[in-house]
Amino acid sequence: MSITAKEVNELRQKTGAGLMDCKNALTESDGDMDAAIDYLRKKGQKVSQKRSDKEAVEGVAIAETSKDKKRGAIIYLSSETDFVAKNDSFISFAKSIADLAVTEFPSSREELLGLQHNGVTVEEKVNEQVGVINENIQLARYETSEAETVIAYNHAGYKIGVLVELNKPADEQIEQIGKDLAMQIAAMTPIALDKDGVPQETIEKERSLAREQAINEGKPEKVVDQIAEGKLRKFYEESTLLNQQFVKDSQKTVREALQEIDPELEVKNFKRVAIGQ
Repeated sequence: MSITAKEVNELRQKTGAGLMDCKNALTESDGDMDAAIDYLRKKGQKVSQKRSDKEAVEGVAIAETSKDKKRGAIIYLSSETDFVAKNDSFISFAKSIADLAVTEFPSSREELLGLQHNGVTVEEKVNEQVGVINENIQLARYETSEAETVIAYNHAGYKIGVLVELNKPADEQIEQIGKDLAMQIAAMTPIALDKDGVPQETIEKERSLAREQAINEGKPEKVVDQIAEGKLRKFYEESTLLNQQFVKDSQKTVREALQEIDPELEVKNFKRVAIGQ
């Protein structure tokens, strides 16, 4: 049957696929629009399988919060190339998944992939985009936060997404300190909230490295352990959020900056997602 330019354009608008792909899909589907969409989606699935060995280390990390700022989500939609990651339609698609995640708030990545997205599942929509873009695209990570106040921050170019959980209801001060801390987390990469959250394996590794360094520097054996503990304290100051110097005032720690606003103000947790990780 004859396929019109109007039909081809309509299918292109619905799927984002190329003109020839749309024309071929409509031809194969005898002009049935829904069948043509399924045809393109199946093509996307085949491309996904074919390209599954291609490393997808680019993409975007999108952090969003609900309107009441009580919950937030980060999704990392990966791609093979930075060229695709910078494409407006790719970013818009990633944002639509993040919006869906905040609205429906599924408990896992698998549940998010199973949610309906414009009449199909998120997983099917991702596979459809694989066919359109011809790259290995994956919903690589999904993180959520829930608290009295959740602040979201997206680092330049959507390379890093951060969520900060605070124990007080949102107001101007709370939102500002939350944003400041989110930017600090993006830049300073703390590995835990406080020293109690550092894995024991990491602590032992840092202690061992500090002892080895002291011995190699010829320090007396009786002070090696003392030196190692001092370096471990320095590690906590540099690598745990509450003990880091506050980026907006290096004369105080993050813990002290929070207490100046409200002695009961606490960061309950944070989530940081960076592309390629």
